[in-house]
This record gives sequence, structure tokens and C-alpha cells, in this order.
Amino acid sequence: MRYIYSSCLLVLLTTPVAWAGEPPVDRDGRPLITKRGTIAVDVVENSPVVFREKLYIFMGRHQFHFVEHETGRKTTPFTSGYFGNAFVDGDTVYVTVASAGPQVTMFTSKDLEHWQSQTVLDLPGYKIYNTSICRAGDQYVMMFEIGEPQEEAGARFTARFATSTDLEHWTVTPPECNYTKERYSAPHALRWLDGYYYDFYLEHIRGKPYESHGYEMYVVRSKDLIDWEMSPLNPVLRASPEDRKLANPTFTEEERQRIATATNLNNSDVDFCEYRGRVILVYSWGNQRGVEHLAEAVYEGTLEQFLRGWFPR
Repeated sequence: MRYIYSSCLLVLLTTPVAWAGEPPVDRDGRPLITKRGTIAVDVVENSPVVFREKLYIFMGRHQFHFVEHETGRKTTPFTSGYFGNAFVDGDTVYVTVASAGPQVTMFTSKDLEHWQSQTVLDLPGYKIYNTSICRAGDQYVMMFEIGEPQEEAGARFTARFATSTDLEHWTVTPPECNYTKERYSAPHALRWLDGYYYDFYLEHIRGKPYESHGYEMYVVRSKDLIDWEMSPLNPVLRASPEDRKLANPTFTEEERQRIATATNLNNSDVDFCEYRGRVILVYSWGNQRGVEHLAEAVYEGTLEQFLRGWFPR
């Protein structure tokens, strides 16, 4: 597996912006996401975070580490695993790691070099995949993706939730707190604003004549993690020719050829953060069967504008 990272967006991202008036939308009224192109191959499920006023990309799989966006500097890998996600609260970075088993391990650091770890979820009989943490008022909420047991997951993959007041001790919410057991709805990013939880998840689109529309990122929101409202502006992201743009000048000719010809039927695994007045997004594209690419995008507005924009009044 080859990890490559580009700093092509440095000019774009280093100047703070302040948006006044209406937030940017596309011709259909959706929050305008500008795809910048592919930055890596065989890298998926990554998290952009801001730590000590610097933008980092948490990189997986197998050897987890961070990449400083401005310089391209890589931190020392601190663990191995399969599904990882990063969250920053104050002066501490939290990384949750799962490996399609019953446990979620949390790694914490104050400098991205020295780490401590503990098991924060241990649910016998469960298969846990992606995780995402957000702060919701006076508590923290972890969304975790499950495929088993079948009576809890239904039609996998399904979002379940746990809460904590200290990021160390977690309580799983009742089974009715889920999205959704009825169909494929793989969760990826959880956010909270205005009393709503926002679940950005992968929807399997069936029956469309376009191969590139096989899997699309959707968003739903809820006040109680039980009853959910679908955005009328979905999808958030869908496969498009812009995914193949080259945002990394170091790609080899072989990699460039792969990017130009690879099957593209999904945009998935989105995660994002606000940095200097913009929302920075990373997502995967490919065949949803192991041939995947990491791409970067930007929304020229604040995180609050981005979240609210999917549910216009």
C-alpha cells in the first residue's frame, strides 16, 4: 500500500476568509462543494482535523499517522489497525480504532508523538467498523458502524451510538437509537449543531442507469438519535469526472493511468473540518471493492453554514 500526500491546496487554504451574506450554493441550491482532485491511492477513511491551529490529515490504514497539511511532514506511526478516526478536543487528539470486531480502542496524545490507549467499547457479538465523535453540548457522542449482530444491525451497515462526559467512559444508547436497520446506510461522519445530530452516511443507490451513481454520500439529522429527517438536497457527494483530477504532482505515470481509468461508482467515507473559514473535506472514490482513491474538496463557507445548508428553512 502506497501513501502519498499532496500540499497542492496550500495557496487555497492558507488565507483566512470571512463570508458575509448568503453561503455558496450550486445551481440546485445545495451547499457548493468544489472537488480539488485525487491526492492519494489505496488510502481511505481519513480525517482532517485542526490541532494547535494547524491542519492535519489523519491517515490510515494499517499504519496510522498524521500528515501536516502545510508542510507534508508525517508523524511517527503509533498503531496499526483497519478503521480509524480522529477527533480533537482542546489540547488533546483522540483516535478511535476498530477492526471489524467487538472492540473500539481509543488513543490519546497531546503532541501527536506520544500516545496512551484504552479500550472504550467492548461489545461481544458485535462487528464494529467506522467511528466518528462529536461534542454535543455537555457530552460527547460516538457514532459507530455495525454489521453484526443481525438483530441489532438489520440490513448492514448501521449507525449505533454511545455517549460520554469525559471521553473515557462510554455508555451505549438504547437499540432504538440507530440509523437505519432498514437498508444499507454505512455511517461515516457525525456532527452536532442547533440541537441536531447530523449523520453523513453512504447510501447504496440501486436501479440507476449510471454506473458512477452506485454509492452516494447522504445526510440525515435528528434531535434524539431515533427519529431522522432526510435532507431534501441529497446527495452530498456523488461520483463525477472531477474525482479524477490530479491534486498531487508526485503521482507516477502508472498511478496517473490508474486514476484515469479506474472504475468510479462511489463517493464515500467523507470527513471534514473547518479551517480558516472554510470546510475542508476528504473522501474516497473507486469501485467500493478495494480499488480506492483519496480525494480532497472544499466548501467556501463555515461549518455552521455547511450543516445548515442541507436543511433549508
